[in-house]
Amino acid sequence: MRHLEDRPLLLDAVREAGTLALKYFRDGVKSWNKQPNDPVSEADIAIDKLLRARLVDTRPGYGWLSEESASAAAVGDAATWVVDPIDGTRAFIAGKPEFTVSVALMAEGQPVLAAIYNPATDEFYEAASGDGAKLNGKPIRASGHGALAEARLLASRRTFDRHGWLARTGKAEFEHRNSIAYRMALVAAGRFDAAISLSEKSDWDIAAADLVVREAGGRISTADGLALRYDARRHRHPSVIATGPWLHDELVDLLKTRKHDGHD
Repeated sequence: MRHLEDRPLLLDAVREAGTLALKYFRDGVKSWNKQPNDPVSEADIAIDKLLRARLVDTRPGYGWLSEESASAAAVGDAATWVVDPIDGTRAFIAGKPEFTVSVALMAEGQPVLAAIYNPATDEFYEAASGDGAKLNGKPIRASGHGALAEARLLASRRTFDRHGWLARTGKAEFEHRNSIAYRMALVAAGRFDAAISLSEKSDWDIAAADLVVREAGGRISTADGLALRYDARRHRHPSVIATGPWLHDELVDLLKTRKHDGHD
């Protein structure tokens, strides 16, 4: 399979990046705002540099798109590393173990390799196109739960209440994790039935998790049920949901009734 030879490079680089992240997480980290309500830490910058050195220096013909550094090439037909050095920076700064190092290799506009690592919980998710998804080396499958009632949701209960959805979700349980990549990976592992974010996401937030979810048998789309498109011009997505194979359509039907009031 194309790019499968890049898998050891990706896994080794992400694991090394996770080790560095864990050191900062345990020892304390300096942080500041890139812009209002958009924090970044010295760990984000250090991990970005480490990953770029490991991945781009080894594959100089590949592009680079990262949250924390300028892109060397846009996501398109060329192979491109798409990187979030720390997804869940707020949790990382606050000392909560809800962050990940998230990296995908894109080819022809789609993720073909992925690694998502939460070093604080020692959860290493990986996937290769057509070759399944794994957690710590063992195959994973998304949940087979098929109804919103009694579903385990990584979503905002407050949002469901505001949109009048709680009556339609029965005894569904609501939890939260700061990193969207981590939330989606937890769905891929079958620990939750769906992850929902109605706010905009960037390619680096979700590209790796997109592949992990699909290779685990799950489904992923925007909240309106549209396929995710990795656009070289914008790198943005209006929303994202990840589900097991049977819950997706019912959830999309519910989410399409939302009020577009700018609060999600």
